[in-house]
Amino acid sequence: MSLPRLSRRTLMLVAAIIPLALLFAWVAVRSGPLAPIEVTTISVAKRSIAPALYGIGSVQARYSYRIGPTYAGRLQRLDVHVGDAVKAGQVLGAMAPVDLDDRIGAQQAAIASAQAALQQAQARQRYAQAQAQRYGQLAQQQLVSVETASARRQELDVANAGLAAARDDIRRLQAERDAVQAQRGNLALVAPVDGLVVARNADPGTTLVAGQAVVEVIDPSSLWIDARFDQIAAGGLAGGLPADITLRSGPDGAHAGTVLRTEPVADAVTEETRAKLVFTTLPAPLPPLGELAEVTVHLPAQAAMPAIPNAAIRTVGGQRGVWKLVNGALEFAPLALGRSDLDGNVQVRKGLAGGEQVVLYSEKALTANSRIHVVERIRGTAP
Repeated sequence: MSLPRLSRRTLMLVAAIIPLALLFAWVAVRSGPLAPIEVTTISVAKRSIAPALYGIGSVQARYSYRIGPTYAGRLQRLDVHVGDAVKAGQVLGAMAPVDLDDRIGAQQAAIASAQAALQQAQARQRYAQAQAQRYGQLAQQQLVSVETASARRQELDVANAGLAAARDDIRRLQAERDAVQAQRGNLALVAPVDGLVVARNADPGTTLVAGQAVVEVIDPSSLWIDARFDQIAAGGLAGGLPADITLRSGPDGAHAGTVLRTEPVADAVTEETRAKLVFTTLPAPLPPLGELAEVTVHLPAQAAMPAIPNAAIRTVGGQRGVWKLVNGALEFAPLALGRSDLDGNVQVRKGLAGGEQVVLYSEKALTANSRIHVVERIRGTAP
């Protein structure tokens, strides 16, 4: 059977189609869906990293004093306002005395009356003592009966008891007067330390209960940061570590600080560890209480071991690891990771020995069968 003879036109058409098909196949393999995936790689090196912890906190006062009356009453005057600096012992205001002055006057009058009663008791006691001595002598001379002498001694005992009662009465009245005077002295609201008024909770004429704060004073030198850190990364956090404190409103950058202590109670709801940090030098002007601050705590440098950028880590099949290049092919290596620093470098405790080539970035997700093309920079990304 003879094959049909192709015409010249058909041959020319076939000759044109074949190069186009080859060109299409080449484009599909090089830049189409079948093209190799562009990746960038790094060489794993052993190095020491300086880990750091990042946290959020707020400015608080370590020492705060809430000044108010020790008993219920009406606020008579208040001489300070929010933002005023006060000195220790300075009178900030006073409560209305109400009837305290009258009560003190009444106690003074009662003491005067008791002192007069004491003088009368002393006179009776001296008279009874003289009578008892005289009748005692007469009884010895048998000039009076024994019963009469005994009656005089009994009168002396009664006079002594009356004198003691009069003295006790004076001491009681003096103690009551001193208590009212002490209460009168507590009417003045006095600053316990040099500080700054941060709150004024009442105005003159307001009726207050015992213990209610009228003004709040803080010690400006006791400002600290109440910071919180994620418990997952808070290992190694301890007192004495250096830190950088960046106030939310601070245009001057970070302030040097130190971790004063870690709190023994963590937040179980937010899963955060709390710590207190102090400024090495207080900012000027002082930041307001409650202002947010970003805190970076610098941990001691770690021993040299393999370290990789965090960007190289992938999760495959529920395991964290990296894609290694082994003889030009991809191989996934699960890793046991250690601490990290704020530059994005992570320690590798197990899984890499150093010197391996691992994928840093890829333009698509990788698999063990992916064809790759190593480049210095993936097209379409920022240099």
